[in-house]
This record gives sequence, structure tokens and C-alpha cells, in this order.
Amino acid sequence: MAGHRTDKVNNAVCLELAAILREVKDPRVSGAFVSIVGARVAPDMSEAKILYSVLGKDEGVHKGLISATGFIRSELAKRLNLRITPRLTFVRDNSTEHAMHISQILKDIEEN
Repeated sequence: MAGHRTDKVNNAVCLELAAILREVKDPRVSGAFVSIVGARVAPDMSEAKILYSVLGKDEGVHKGLISATGFIRSELAKRLNLRITPRLTFVRDNSTEHAMHISQILKDIEEN
């Protein structure tokens, strides 16, 4: 049962963060195409690892996210009715780019 609640919280955090990122004023974040790939909230709600991806060049997106963490966390607290708002750690997820690269390699092999 606890796993189900964790899944619900993870999904809610992902959805809200996607909306909150559109409100971040930092140009390193607002000027990039940033997607929230997943969230892993600790069972005690003390921290959350946020997986994100960037389409194209990563011009300081990570530093922008770190800089905006206070705003993002306070918005998350307002939107999600959680007793504890977790500390956020942003981790870049390159799996989408990796998959696109592999797809291109396979396409190149097919054409030859």
C-alpha cells in the first residue's frame, strides 16, 4: 500500500513540476526545452530526486534549476498538499538523447 502512495506522489510531483518550470524566470531554464522525466520521492518525503532531460544544447540548465530551487519548492508546497515538501535534487537524464542517437545509428546502417 505504501508503494501505491509513493507512486501517486511521484506522479503528482512530475505533473506539478512540469507546470512550475514554465513559470521559472531564469533564462537558463525558460530558454531551454526542459522535460521532467520522473521523480523519485523518498518514502519519508524528506527528499526527491527529479530526473529531467533537455532537448538540444544544455546551456547551464542544471545551474538554472539549482538557482530556482527555492521558487520551485515553494510552488510545489502550495500546489501539493503535503505535510513535508521534499528537498529537490535535479539529475539530468540522457536516456531520450541516447535512444535518439541509437535510432539514428540504426537508420544509417539500414541505408547502407
